[in-house]
Amino acid sequence: MDSTKKGPRKERTSSIDGLHTNASSFPSAVEDISHYNMKDASPPKASVVRQDHVSSEAVENYISPSKDTNNINDDFSVSALEDGTVVARRPSRKISSSSLYQRKKSLAQSDLMAVFFYPNIVRQPTITEVPFEPKELEGHEALGSTDSEVSLKMSWEPTLERAIKSIVSIKANCVRSFDTETSGTYTATGFVVDAKRGIVLSNRHVVNPAPIVATGVFTNYEEVELMPIYYDPVHDFGFFKFDPSKLKFMDVSEISLAPHKAKVGMEIRVVGNDAGEKLSILAGTLARLDRNAPDYGSGEYNDFNTFYLQAASGTSGGSSGSPVLDIYGDAVALNAGGSNKASSSYYLPLNRVVAALKHIQQGKCVPRGTIQTELEHLPYDELRRLGLTLEIEKSMRERYPRENGMLCVKNVLPKGPADQILHAGDIVVALNGIPVSNFIMVSSELDTSVGNIVKLTILRCKKAYIVECKVQDLYEITPSRFVEVAGGVVNDLSYQFARSYSIPAAGVYVAASGQMLGSASVWRGSIVLSINHTPTNNLDDLIKVIGTLKAGSRVPVKYITLDQQHREKLMIMNVVCHWHPFRLATRSRETGLWEYTDLKKPDFGGQIEPQTVKFPKFSNSMRLASLIWSSMVSIDFHIPYLIDGMTTTQFYGPGYVIDKEKGLILCDRDTVPISMGDLYVTFAQSLVITAKIFFLHPVYNFTIIQYNPKLLGETLVQELVFSEDYYSGKKRLDQGDPVVLVATGNDQNHIVRRTIVSSRSILSTRECAPPRWRSTNTEGIYLEDQPSCQGGVLCDEDGKVQSLWVNFSTQDSKHNESSFMAGIDPSTIRPVIESLKTGVKLNIYSLDLELWTVKPAAARSLGLSNKRMIEMQEKSHIYSNFYYVLSILNKQSQSSKLIKAGDLILELDGKFVTDVSQVAVIYDKSSVQITVLRDGNELELTVTASELPIIETERIIGWSGSIIQEPYRAVLEQVKSLPSNVYVTCTLFGSPASSYGLKPGVWITHVEGRPVSDISSFLREIKKINKTSNKVQGLGETDTDKEQSSIESGYTRLNVVNKVGFSKVISIKLDEHYWPSMEISRDQNSQLGWFVDFNIG
Repeated sequence: MDSTKKGPRKERTSSIDGLHTNASSFPSAVEDISHYNMKDASPPKASVVRQDHVSSEAVENYISPSKDTNNINDDFSVSALEDGTVVARRPSRKISSSSLYQRKKSLAQSDLMAVFFYPNIVRQPTITEVPFEPKELEGHEALGSTDSEVSLKMSWEPTLERAIKSIVSIKANCVRSFDTETSGTYTATGFVVDAKRGIVLSNRHVVNPAPIVATGVFTNYEEVELMPIYYDPVHDFGFFKFDPSKLKFMDVSEISLAPHKAKVGMEIRVVGNDAGEKLSILAGTLARLDRNAPDYGSGEYNDFNTFYLQAASGTSGGSSGSPVLDIYGDAVALNAGGSNKASSSYYLPLNRVVAALKHIQQGKCVPRGTIQTELEHLPYDELRRLGLTLEIEKSMRERYPRENGMLCVKNVLPKGPADQILHAGDIVVALNGIPVSNFIMVSSELDTSVGNIVKLTILRCKKAYIVECKVQDLYEITPSRFVEVAGGVVNDLSYQFARSYSIPAAGVYVAASGQMLGSASVWRGSIVLSINHTPTNNLDDLIKVIGTLKAGSRVPVKYITLDQQHREKLMIMNVVCHWHPFRLATRSRETGLWEYTDLKKPDFGGQIEPQTVKFPKFSNSMRLASLIWSSMVSIDFHIPYLIDGMTTTQFYGPGYVIDKEKGLILCDRDTVPISMGDLYVTFAQSLVITAKIFFLHPVYNFTIIQYNPKLLGETLVQELVFSEDYYSGKKRLDQGDPVVLVATGNDQNHIVRRTIVSSRSILSTRECAPPRWRSTNTEGIYLEDQPSCQGGVLCDEDGKVQSLWVNFSTQDSKHNESSFMAGIDPSTIRPVIESLKTGVKLNIYSLDLELWTVKPAAARSLGLSNKRMIEMQEKSHIYSNFYYVLSILNKQSQSSKLIKAGDLILELDGKFVTDVSQVAVIYDKSSVQITVLRDGNELELTVTASELPIIETERIIGWSGSIIQEPYRAVLEQVKSLPSNVYVTCTLFGSPASSYGLKPGVWITHVEGRPVSDISSFLREIKKINKTSNKVQGLGETDTDKEQSSIESGYTRLNVVNKVGFSKVISIKLDEHYWPSMEISRDQNSQLGWFVDFNIG
């Protein structure tokens, strides 16, 4: 299958070309079972088990055929392999000795002859041991050479012409990560096996155990909705269903399933959606019928307890679920995967598919039983090393002359039905008294014995045992529920994962971490053992314990990861469920839809009791740390949605108390970059409380957050003390100045480092993709010795702050993430701090310019007069301190109409511009006078500045899996003109937006042909659509028009424009069930600070 999103779902490929086990490894793997001898010791204890030791002679007599058992043996193998039941049937039809087909050869000769004769003529061994007989031979005892010649001349053309009418090109959205699957969009193939009922066969990894929304397109481009009605818990097949009445322009045909036809040397065709093509036909020849199931790696879906067919046919992504056809148009297998190292494709036999289809057609549940044991088929030579006696081998060869091996136990899951009963290396001889030699015999018996006890005759170290084991319903360990919690997904651990890692099939598996579990680093692939000291043995336990938690609290969570099961981990988790729905999804077997039930969210607790903590004491050598440490805090910031260009959700760094009465803390914008999220502040590494975002500076690299001072009790928090000269701007750190760096290390410990300033220059940052805030027009201070740390302050020997040591985030020319540390002058922060302390509102304006320095020689070349040069040098702190316009940050601003890139800035309101901070931010003044040098001439300009908000994003819309907001400042600097104020900032994997091409970074200008200029107008339009999405909109149209409208019902047409001005129209199929519309808006009166509405439709 092809994937267009994260976690590519391409055609399932195996990196293992040959899966035969090295025989030399088996003797060491056989357990010492001398204690199983019934004469010397009793069998191991088990709840449902009875082990009887029997002699090898008894087993041999049991297996050996009677004098006239030729037909009986054939009858048994045929019935067990065709329909999954052990009943007698007539022997295979004989062909007259006078016929062309009479060939008495050994098995090896038949394999050789398949190369030279038409594959449908020579009798070949098959998985079912049933010889293939062409339809032309049905009812005939003999056939003349004339009919044979006609058969040899058959063409593939009419076969394929019929078959392609049954092929369905599938496009599906996996809407949630679940079990082995991850959310995303993929393409695949299926084919109709029941035209009357509209049943389509495909792979399990296409039908998908996770919730999906799928559509099928037939060869005439008619589209139908596909409903997943069944997927096998183990084997790689499943069924979709569609409404045949929806097809208006073609008669659907079906492809018959003929697993008994498969044979070595058979010429085949694989017809399907290969590599994303609508229809592709690939030729091949069956080379093997007994290949082990391909291994796609731990943590992925893997088939087992079955043979696979193999052919040299280079299928690729998208061909999963294609039929493997013979020349008569019957499906002999199902395409499932391929190899990366060779042009080999792997096909699933259809025996179990046929049995499942019959139950579905009859409206019955497909029975599936298990003893949680993985078997493997080993050849006789390897079985001898495991203890197979010559007598038993002889009996099995006589009974099943076409088989070349037997089944052996490979793995038994702990705490499963066969735990401590079967062991790796046990050779399976019989099941319920019937000798077994292949997987289908075992599966058929287990499927009909669910809830009952079966008897297995096994051979262990040359000793025969009869053991009893209760058959478990396989659906009990196949999850059909999941919980959405804080944007994450958890479900009961499946049999698939349990088998992959050889652990019990129980526990709560994390399919997607989300915000809450992610705060404790409980990522996908983890099993949650307990939350807040309460065990979570299953999904119901997890639901109960989360319902008892308090929102905003922090609780311990214990978990393991599947790849490190031996190591339990204990982390602290932030309880946040308010940004996302908290609900239980349950899969309906009838409809395939996952129905939601809302769950009780954690409540915001009552009044929190104040707590008092003490700051640590330091030695004399760390004297400066003791002066600063009571003002420093640690900040953790977690964002629920990727807005404002964010690409990650967790941030951390140091902060500094600047007003302990009001609870104001200063930090950089790399720690708190946007306005939406959950803030946690740690004092003295001992007390954690929540905080709110109070101020985000639109230009400079700092944020101010606010906490409740009453929660600190008697904790002795101190305010950060600035050096007055540096705070007022009279002084600033320059090259060669000695400083002391007091910082927080990456291990949260303090750092004190004496060093000197190495340089001072304008910071260079690049435009980011996706667009996000970046620092501009800021001079940075660099140190000669820069230790690795999270951030800190530069102070003198008295502990008075001369500069803030902060982190700057940017990207390189290839948009790879990078960051660096530098100091910023406290004088740039002073106006904001004083405004907050006094309560006087501060208006922030900008000329929307990005400036850069220019050398005096370059300034002369630009036409700067000698008089101006002398005046500027007298006023400037640094000889080369001239500034020119590098770029315009907002081409929609008033200043962009007057100021041009390349202008040399000379004066601002009559003062020489000698420092970039004079132009970077303008406080409380909306218009300024600027003198610039352009083309050798000085110009006097009156420029209107743009007012900048202190909280930029205050409202977002979630629609069809996309996050929509108004364009923020970082977006404006990357576009020439603004198409609208409806900006798509991100789309979610598996959503309609992602599937139908609504990409991040575009503007929506029209909805259903109606213009939308801002978020409010867009919201009004989608509310109208949600109300009428299931109605046919027509004003006097004909019946044909109404019918066409009903076919297109559910689609919404959008006009979108990208940043270079290219526009197009896309159609999105709405899905309010899995992707309901929502609105999140800023609300200072709420405890969260935001109002979340999950139902705006």
